[in-house]
Amino acid sequence: MIGAEAIVKCLEAEGVKAVFGYPGVAICPFYNSILDSSIRTILIRTEQNAAHAASGLARMTGKPGVCAVTSGPGATNVITGIATAFADSIPLICITGQVNSELLGSDVFQEADITGAVESFVKYSYLVKNVNDIPRIFKEAFYIANTGRKGPVLIDIPIDIQNAVINKFKYPQEVSMRTYKPTVNGHIMQIKKVMGQLQKAKRPIICAGGGVLLSGAEKELRTFAEKYSIPVVSTMMGIGVMPTEHPMYFGMVGNNGKAYANRAMNEADLIIMVGARVADRAISQPDLIIGNSVLVHIDVDSAEIGKNAIPTIPLVGDARHIFEDLLKQELEPQDCEHGDWIDTLKHYRDTMQIKRNPNPEYVDPKQFIICLSEKMNENGVYVADVGQNQIWSCAYHIVREGRFMTSGGMGTMGYSIPAAMGAKLACPERQVVAVCGDGSFQMSMMELATMRQHDIRVKIIVLKNNYLGMVREYQHYTYKDHYSVVDLSGSPDLEKLAAAYDIPFIRLVNNHGMEEAIDAFLKNDESMLMECLIDPMDLVK
Repeated sequence: MIGAEAIVKCLEAEGVKAVFGYPGVAICPFYNSILDSSIRTILIRTEQNAAHAASGLARMTGKPGVCAVTSGPGATNVITGIATAFADSIPLICITGQVNSELLGSDVFQEADITGAVESFVKYSYLVKNVNDIPRIFKEAFYIANTGRKGPVLIDIPIDIQNAVINKFKYPQEVSMRTYKPTVNGHIMQIKKVMGQLQKAKRPIICAGGGVLLSGAEKELRTFAEKYSIPVVSTMMGIGVMPTEHPMYFGMVGNNGKAYANRAMNEADLIIMVGARVADRAISQPDLIIGNSVLVHIDVDSAEIGKNAIPTIPLVGDARHIFEDLLKQELEPQDCEHGDWIDTLKHYRDTMQIKRNPNPEYVDPKQFIICLSEKMNENGVYVADVGQNQIWSCAYHIVREGRFMTSGGMGTMGYSIPAAMGAKLACPERQVVAVCGDGSFQMSMMELATMRQHDIRVKIIVLKNNYLGMVREYQHYTYKDHYSVVDLSGSPDLEKLAAAYDIPFIRLVNNHGMEEAIDAFLKNDESMLMECLIDPMDLVK
């Protein structure tokens, strides 16, 4: 067995079903060996999207997604996808081919120091120097990627190592790493302190981040919130922790969140922040909030706790395990009566809604996204891109039993289509819809070929306003309508583009006929492209 065959055996041992990538000479031994496996290979049209697609699959399965690209530009192209996964704590295994070991450092054709280049965007990286290390390295890589604070791990493998003969292949059953021991269970004394503060609180709130979804703690959090009548808000990455219309859910917080959700955070006397950074997109003024409340910060990554705000009670551990332990602690029901607080928040929600004045000549994104949400399957997967479409999606998409996914920490345009492809491959029986703007669509529209080639039935919506809308809006407020480099003139005719890829197309020019158009869009489990014309001057708020 050669090293390339050993890599495939490692992936099989980890239950990998698909690898996204783009071949080149330096990774050819691996792609030659994988032909003898049942693992599906997906040819992505640009390497960045290989990582995004692997991310979409990882977020649906809870297991690391895998991508494999060649050396040099193949490896450097994938960096943005790696950084996107790192920012949102998504587990990935990124395999890169590399030039011959003896040529490293010689600046030969397509050599790039990829382990050095990605140092700040990975949990760990390996440069394989001995073919016999491949089983151990892959076992460690999968373990590191999917434990503790999850994230991407890069494995760089020179072509001569891929072609070298391995003495004896044996995939390890366990991992033992002296310097890596992630904390899972929370400290019991800290858990009791949390319950003690909850017993005193009159205005408690839970702020749920993406870490809740990553740990699979949605059920435990909901049970805890319902048991003790605690309102819940979420960060952008935490959308879907609670169904949107759950009576205890009060929307997304942060710079682009709901005004009433932010007010709830400001007025709470106990904030239980779980699986979320205390950063600008979640809390714009940390000092203001913690100055008037007790802050409990629960996170699997001890480095996040205290980074931007000093918590009253730090609690390190996996969210699901911690909520299981919190639920074992018992408080008297009369000690957790928060009816007045919940009524206050309901009043804020009823009276602080943004009043939009949409242009009737165009599609109103609010009405469209609400209608789309209501007509999607209950377990449908909604993947939002970045820009105005993302903020509208966060504000108006209704999550029931489905998933909402987007690029939060890095805010990477072009994320939605490849991530939706990965989600669809992970769960082919579920409806998957990607929503993007005309700017972000053009960053990944080449993947229509991938969808067609591999029969990946993703539905795509383009909210078209002929601008880089979010930047135009910033320039509107900051530079008094002095617009610079945001005009998307020259964009393709999407009807002709869809026809070129043999994908059915629908165009919606205003709200008239919206329901019929959405019904037609969602009717069959087939790829479809829908264009919605949005007022170029529309604002997210």
